[in-house]
Amino acid sequence: MSLKAPPSPASRSRGRGGQSARPVRRSRGGLARLGPLPWIAPVVLLILAVVVWPIVELIRTSFQNISISGVVRGSAGTEKYEKLFDESGFGHVIGYTVLWTVVVVSVTMLVSLGLAQLFNQRFPGRSVTRWALIAPWAASVLMTAIGFKWMLNQTAGVLNTVMLDLGIIDKSTDWLGSQSTAWPWMMFVAVFVSLPFTTYTLLAGLQTIPGDVYEAARIDGAGPWQTYRSITLPLLRPAFLVGVVINLINVFNSFPIIWAMTQGGPGSDTSTTTVFMYKLKETDIAESAAMSVVNFAMVVVLVLLFLKVSRWNEED
Repeated sequence: MSLKAPPSPASRSRGRGGQSARPVRRSRGGLARLGPLPWIAPVVLLILAVVVWPIVELIRTSFQNISISGVVRGSAGTEKYEKLFDESGFGHVIGYTVLWTVVVVSVTMLVSLGLAQLFNQRFPGRSVTRWALIAPWAASVLMTAIGFKWMLNQTAGVLNTVMLDLGIIDKSTDWLGSQSTAWPWMMFVAVFVSLPFTTYTLLAGLQTIPGDVYEAARIDGAGPWQTYRSITLPLLRPAFLVGVVINLINVFNSFPIIWAMTQGGPGSDTSTTTVFMYKLKETDIAESAAMSVVNFAMVVVLVLLFLKVSRWNEED
């Protein structure tokens, strides 16, 4: 009984008459030609509608002459920017906005580093304390600011009542009535509401660091501080950068805390750029838009400056 060898691929590919058959090419459909565009198009359109278009309208409004009732009376050129820069409190507002941002973000990151390191350890009640940290994040920022405002009230505030009962002060203090005492309290509230997100961001970064790295460091005789400085901080850098950038944007544009506690007063002593912009809309909508453009440009410059200094795209 003879066995026939299976036909070779060459013979199978031949058609009738011994000629080789060419592979059939199927034409790609219309959607296939577009690649990933149909999937990302809704997101791109959403960004254009929610981000790009408002920015374009904001810039366009800042160059117009608009009445209080919203009637456009023609082009104003750069008049609104000149008027803005001539405002008596403009330089003061810019300076305190930068100071406000730097102090709040720096304190938030330092405290969050300690809390994240603490919550990364095992101790009794860790779950409860982790849940408790979410409370300032879950509550409305405006509600939190109003609660602190009531606590600091000069006549019926809890802080003055307790300090008077303990004999720490002789008379009630108007904590939010002067610049020297209002700024520290507002910064404290800003740090308080920023801690949960930042702490959990850093905690997530800590939990991605493998334990084998620490075990190798202990075997090599590295101490706790040397381990933290040489291993933990470098590996925590991506999460740290995310926390700083998001806090820079949020704190720089912070409005509810300042408006709820002092409304930027007295005068413009406790105003940041967003509060100052909100006040300007009562008298000149286009000038308020110009302040918004300046505020947006400052945020972009501040974030880019931080990314440049931190060398975010370079690996250690």
